[in-house]
Amino acid sequence: MSDGFDIARHFVKQKTTSWLFAVILFVGGLISYFQLGQLEDPEFVLKQAIVITQYPGASPVQVEEEVTHPLENEIQKLAYVDNVKSITSAGISQIIVEMKSTYRKTELRQIWDELRRKINDYQPQLPAGTTAPIVKDDFGDVFGVLLAVSGEGYSNDELNDYVDYIRRELVLIKGIGKVTVVGSEQEQVVIEMSQNRMVSLGISTDYLYQLLAQQNVVSNAGFVRVGDEKIRFDPTGEFESVQELGDLVISPPGQSKRIILSDIAKIYKDYDETPSHIVRHNGAPSIYVGLSFTSGANVVDIGEIVSSKLKELELQRPYGMDISTVYNQPKEVEQSVSGFIQSLVEAVVIVIIVLLLFMGVKTGLLIGGILLLTVLGTFIFMNILDLQLHRVSLGALIIALGMLVDNAIVIVEGILVGMHRKMSKADAASLIVRQTKWPLLAATFIAIIAFAPIGLSPDATGEFAGSLFYVLLISLLLSWVTAITITPFYASILFKESKVDNDADEEPDPYAGKLYVGYKSLLMKALDFPKTTMLSMFLLFVAAVIGFGSVKQSFFPASNLPMFYIEYRLPQGSDIRATEETGIALENALMEQKQVEFVSNTIGRGAARFMLTYNMELNYSNYGQLIVRVANKDDLEPLMTFARQYISDNYPTIESKLLRVEIGPAQASKIEARFSGPDPIVLRGLANQAKNILSAEPDARNVSDNWKNMTKVMRPKFDAIAAREVGITKSAVDDLLLTNFVGKTVGVYREGTERLPIVVRMPEQQRNVIDSIEDMQIYSPVLSQYVPLSKVISDFTMEFEDPIINRRDRKRTLTVMADHDILSEKTAAQLFAKVKPKLEKIELPIGYELNWGGEFEASKKAQAPIFSALPLGFALMFIITVLLFNSFKLATVIWTTVPLAIIGVSFGFLTTGIAFGFMSLLGLLSLSGMLIKNGIVLVEQIELEKEDGRTFYNAIVHAAVSRVRPVSMAAITTVLGMAPLLTDDFFKSMAVVIMFGLGFATVLTLIVVPVMYLLLMKSKVKTVEN
Repeated sequence: MSDGFDIARHFVKQKTTSWLFAVILFVGGLISYFQLGQLEDPEFVLKQAIVITQYPGASPVQVEEEVTHPLENEIQKLAYVDNVKSITSAGISQIIVEMKSTYRKTELRQIWDELRRKINDYQPQLPAGTTAPIVKDDFGDVFGVLLAVSGEGYSNDELNDYVDYIRRELVLIKGIGKVTVVGSEQEQVVIEMSQNRMVSLGISTDYLYQLLAQQNVVSNAGFVRVGDEKIRFDPTGEFESVQELGDLVISPPGQSKRIILSDIAKIYKDYDETPSHIVRHNGAPSIYVGLSFTSGANVVDIGEIVSSKLKELELQRPYGMDISTVYNQPKEVEQSVSGFIQSLVEAVVIVIIVLLLFMGVKTGLLIGGILLLTVLGTFIFMNILDLQLHRVSLGALIIALGMLVDNAIVIVEGILVGMHRKMSKADAASLIVRQTKWPLLAATFIAIIAFAPIGLSPDATGEFAGSLFYVLLISLLLSWVTAITITPFYASILFKESKVDNDADEEPDPYAGKLYVGYKSLLMKALDFPKTTMLSMFLLFVAAVIGFGSVKQSFFPASNLPMFYIEYRLPQGSDIRATEETGIALENALMEQKQVEFVSNTIGRGAARFMLTYNMELNYSNYGQLIVRVANKDDLEPLMTFARQYISDNYPTIESKLLRVEIGPAQASKIEARFSGPDPIVLRGLANQAKNILSAEPDARNVSDNWKNMTKVMRPKFDAIAAREVGITKSAVDDLLLTNFVGKTVGVYREGTERLPIVVRMPEQQRNVIDSIEDMQIYSPVLSQYVPLSKVISDFTMEFEDPIINRRDRKRTLTVMADHDILSEKTAAQLFAKVKPKLEKIELPIGYELNWGGEFEASKKAQAPIFSALPLGFALMFIITVLLFNSFKLATVIWTTVPLAIIGVSFGFLTTGIAFGFMSLLGLLSLSGMLIKNGIVLVEQIELEKEDGRTFYNAIVHAAVSRVRPVSMAAITTVLGMAPLLTDDFFKSMAVVIMFGLGFATVLTLIVVPVMYLLLMKSKVKTVEN
């Protein structure tokens, strides 16, 4: 659009084109709104995989040295890797690989494939006895619907069968990506042997194990050619029932007496005595069923289909079985989106009411209508670009509302002033659009660029909050287009043509009102004392910077969701059944409270990741977590206070932690001090010093470390010389101990689609009594008889070992953890600021280091891409300002207001008591764009006044007076439009920044910009208008 084309006059005259444009925006926007996908939060992929390798029988140190360390070295060679964490315990290595956040979802599949190839290539070099490493790249999958299936009086078999049935039905629903089953116990075939009978019959355990393994193995028997036919051999002999297993002949070849397995063993089906995971819901044993959604799906629509399907399946649900909902993302999304739409509507209504009150009915309706069309038009482009409705995109629209009316206000104000000066509507519209369209476009671009560090960040910040930038980009550009096109058209319809009085001696003054006169008087006083005015602003700035030091800091706030977690840990080494007993007692106490809707209990590990911010714990037999939902948010604090006191009174020795549902990235703890070095003893010494410092802080809670307490280990002293004489190996001793106290898996029993492990073990009275070890017998192949175990074991000693060895980036790392009191008003950042200097004073030996994790690290990672892009963004904004006016001085005049915005921001946070967090930082970026945009409009007007022949001083005064209503209205509409966000925990800190910052920014623009213009342009002229 060149200056030769009069776009405003074109749209005023071309009524059909204007109406068509408006109809497209209105109808297309409504249609697009109902087609947009709906989510609670933006789609975000956790770039983590876990590599699990079993090394049965190995100690934690052996697993670390022979499995974890070499695999870490191989993984670290991948260029994609950001960090590698590992958790090593007896017999198992778990390595968590996190890729750099710059990689997007589409690239991850190839990255995971390369990780697998790297691991598979190294597998032959792992020690004998290790299983093939498993790479689980679905570790970060989110299962937005989590169901708990329970049934009092039903067996595990019946519960599993019903869960399998509903799983098969639900996975067929379009839009469902995966259905996972969590917490189903492993069924097995148990052969409970009597060692006394084995000894008396002289049957070797090795012989029995081989017989069981070989009898039921599937092997290729080949085929025979008969004429032109090829006939396959399929010998019988596999076990087809548990009874057949008992009929297996186990007497050695050549022995006259026929002995079958059931003669010396009790054979039955049972579930694992020590399962790795136990699930309970509302006091009953349960199984979780998790549903994940396909990318881009409208989860609200799919949620309705899932609900309908579950109602349909009610006909097949056995009486007494129950399906409960632990988390229903579609329902939460529906409420969340509805809440945001309500906030958006409230904000639009507030803006329109403000416009009606301050600018008149016609003007208010005109600008309000343009605002509505701009919002609806934004939905069209969101639909085209596949942007969805969620917390961030809808929040962006609310943030943009005030800025969306800025351009229209400037144009309408100009038309009204022109008409007041006896111009025709078309001429007034043409003049104001020609004068302001490019400055408004430049100012709009600057407001957009302010958010560019978020949207263009290649990091996780950009992936999560990128839609904030794109929605603002679309809506602000569209607001400029509608301002210079259909706004003049509708103004020509609504406003009456001014009556021209040719006999009037002078042009009427449109700025004769009390507001203008009062402001003009204040401005002229400020211009009379420009240095005093700027000194006052500087002193206010210094006071605000000092005051900002007292503002509470945080990362992300807790969610509004009326749910909380209780993590509880027994001492390391505790049996999972002991953990279950404690969990049952806690859940019973909570279920007695009337405000509780449900209590879900996951023991041995965390639940399936049912929301993005859920921090899923890995497998630990001493760990449990209660998921507690209450009727409404107000019930959270009283119930959490009760839970804390109940645990303190009844279970003072267990480690417990209360957690609110997080909005932002979840951390194991808010404060994490990582000590790295080679010697576990030194690391534990450093950790104890840190824990003592943290425990001394009254505001610190949940002080612990991730290596936990050392555990007992019994070490039988193997006598190699004596063992060689009787032909007994160490592995034979290991097998004997395993069979006697736990159970040894010796084969697989096939039952339809299921493969059940065959486990050989001793009777319960022998398994659970450690003293029985003295009476144990072991088979000697040299003597062909059993001998006492004491023949090859010289002594038994009880020692202590580190049950868990944590590593980070190939270094042993012990992390000391703590949290702030979540039931108080204080934040984790306040506690961290107190303890950080104290912990950093701990003297570290050579080769040891201290690094910080927790909220500090997460906040630093999130802010880093923004701060790295900020200089370029601000530089581009400044360059645009310079190019617009072809003057560094004028650009400096405008930019002077930006740092002074801290005055209003600091006052806002100190007044409200709200913490300054990550979203507040984004609010500051938005505020800078708004200030520069207002400054550009005012300075451009001053330049126009000078071009029209006004004197320097009069140009400043007249331009400022003419801009007082557009600038004030833009500020008022933005401030009041943000009010609905004050009730949203995610956006309220940003709302404080913009509301208080922009409120004061009105003063900055209308007073400071004219004063700075006067000072920097160095004119001596001062002629006051009559």
